[in-house]
Amino acid sequence: MKQKSRAAKGRYLQNIVKNRIVKLYPVLSKTDIRTSNTGENGADVRLLTHTAKKLFPYSVETKNMKSYKLVYEAFKQAQRHTAMEPLLVLKGQREKPIVILDMEHFFTLLER
Repeated sequence: MKQKSRAAKGRYLQNIVKNRIVKLYPVLSKTDIRTSNTGENGADVRLLTHTAKKLFPYSVETKNMKSYKLVYEAFKQAQRHTAMEPLLVLKGQREKPIVILDMEHFFTLLER
Protein backbone atom coordinates (compact mmCIF):
# COMPACT_ATOMS: atom_id res chain seq x y z
CA MET A 1 0.00 0.00 0.00
CA LYS A 2 1.35 3.43 -0.95
CA GLN A 3 2.05 6.01 1.76
CA LYS A 4 -0.64 8.32 0.36
CA SER A 5 -3.21 5.51 0.59
CA ARG A 6 -2.15 4.68 4.16
CA ALA A 7 -2.51 8.30 5.21
CA ALA A 8 -5.96 8.56 3.61
CA LYS A 9 -7.08 5.36 5.36
CA GLY A 10 -5.92 6.76 8.71
CA ARG A 11 -7.54 10.16 8.13
CA TYR A 12 -10.83 8.43 7.28
CA LEU A 13 -11.08 6.86 10.75
CA GLN A 14 -9.85 10.04 12.46
CA ASN A 15 -12.63 12.00 10.75
CA ILE A 16 -15.27 9.46 11.74
CA VAL A 17 -14.28 9.83 15.40
CA LYS A 18 -13.92 13.63 15.23
CA ASN A 19 -17.34 13.99 13.58
CA ARG A 20 -18.94 11.72 16.18
CA ILE A 21 -17.48 13.84 19.00
CA VAL A 22 -18.79 17.03 17.37
CA LYS A 23 -22.21 15.40 16.92
CA LEU A 24 -22.23 14.54 20.64
CA TYR A 25 -21.08 18.05 21.63
CA PRO A 26 -22.42 20.50 18.99
CA VAL A 27 -20.88 23.47 20.86
CA LEU A 28 -17.47 22.34 19.55
CA SER A 29 -16.21 24.00 16.38
CA LYS A 30 -13.15 23.75 14.14
CA THR A 31 -11.25 25.88 16.63
CA ASP A 32 -11.93 23.30 19.38
CA ILE A 33 -11.16 19.99 17.67
CA ARG A 34 -9.26 18.73 14.63
CA THR A 35 -7.52 15.65 13.32
CA SER A 36 -3.74 15.41 13.36
CA ASN A 37 -1.58 15.61 10.27
CA THR A 38 0.42 12.62 9.07
CA GLY A 39 3.58 12.28 11.13
CA GLU A 40 2.44 14.75 13.78
CA ASN A 41 3.18 13.66 17.36
CA GLY A 42 0.37 13.30 19.88
CA ALA A 43 -3.26 12.23 19.74
CA ASP A 44 -4.93 11.55 16.39
CA VAL A 45 -7.95 13.65 17.32
CA ARG A 46 -6.72 16.91 18.81
CA LEU A 47 -8.73 18.67 21.48
CA LEU A 48 -7.47 22.23 21.21
CA THR A 49 -9.43 24.11 23.87
CA HIS A 50 -10.17 23.73 27.55
CA THR A 51 -13.88 23.36 26.68
CA ALA A 52 -13.20 20.45 24.34
CA LYS A 53 -10.95 18.73 26.89
CA LYS A 54 -13.53 19.18 29.64
CA LEU A 55 -16.39 17.81 27.51
CA PHE A 56 -14.38 14.88 26.10
CA PRO A 57 -11.55 13.95 28.49
CA TYR A 58 -10.00 11.23 26.33
CA SER A 59 -6.83 10.93 24.28
CA VAL A 60 -7.86 9.39 20.96
CA GLU A 61 -5.48 7.17 19.01
CA THR A 62 -6.98 5.62 15.86
CA LYS A 63 -5.69 2.55 14.04
CA ASN A 64 -7.38 1.44 10.82
CA MET A 65 -5.63 -1.88 10.20
CA LYS A 66 -6.41 -5.31 8.84
CA SER A 67 -4.24 -7.09 11.43
CA TYR A 68 -6.82 -6.82 14.23
CA LYS A 69 -8.63 -9.93 13.02
CA LEU A 70 -8.13 -11.80 16.32
CA VAL A 71 -9.44 -8.84 18.31
CA TYR A 72 -12.57 -8.70 16.16
CA GLU A 73 -13.04 -12.47 16.49
CA ALA A 74 -12.85 -12.16 20.29
CA PHE A 75 -15.30 -9.24 20.23
CA LYS A 76 -17.74 -11.24 18.08
CA GLN A 77 -17.41 -14.10 20.56
CA ALA A 78 -18.44 -11.71 23.34
CA GLN A 79 -21.42 -10.62 21.20
CA ARG A 80 -22.55 -14.23 20.79
CA HIS A 81 -22.65 -14.96 24.54
CA THR A 82 -25.79 -12.95 25.35
CA ALA A 83 -27.98 -10.13 24.12
CA MET A 84 -26.08 -7.76 26.40
CA GLU A 85 -23.62 -5.17 25.10
CA PRO A 86 -20.23 -6.84 24.46
CA LEU A 87 -17.18 -5.71 26.39
CA LEU A 88 -13.79 -7.11 25.43
CA VAL A 89 -10.96 -6.99 27.96
CA LEU A 90 -7.45 -7.59 26.59
CA LYS A 91 -4.23 -8.01 28.53
CA GLY A 92 -0.78 -8.50 27.13
CA GLN A 93 2.06 -10.03 29.08
CA ARG A 94 3.29 -7.50 31.68
CA GLU A 95 0.71 -4.97 30.46
CA LYS A 96 -2.34 -3.42 32.10
CA PRO A 97 -5.72 -4.72 30.90
CA ILE A 98 -7.56 -2.58 28.34
CA VAL A 99 -11.24 -2.51 27.43
CA ILE A 100 -12.78 -2.49 23.96
CA LEU A 101 -16.37 -1.35 23.38
CA ASP A 102 -18.43 -0.72 20.27
CA MET A 103 -17.79 2.94 19.34
CA GLU A 104 -21.47 3.86 19.04
CA HIS A 105 -22.17 2.27 22.44
CA PHE A 106 -19.31 4.31 23.92
CA PHE A 107 -20.81 7.57 22.58
CA THR A 108 -24.26 6.51 23.81
CA LEU A 109 -22.79 6.11 27.30
CA LEU A 110 -21.35 9.64 27.09
CA GLU A 111 -24.72 11.07 26.09
CA ARG A 112 -26.28 10.01 29.38
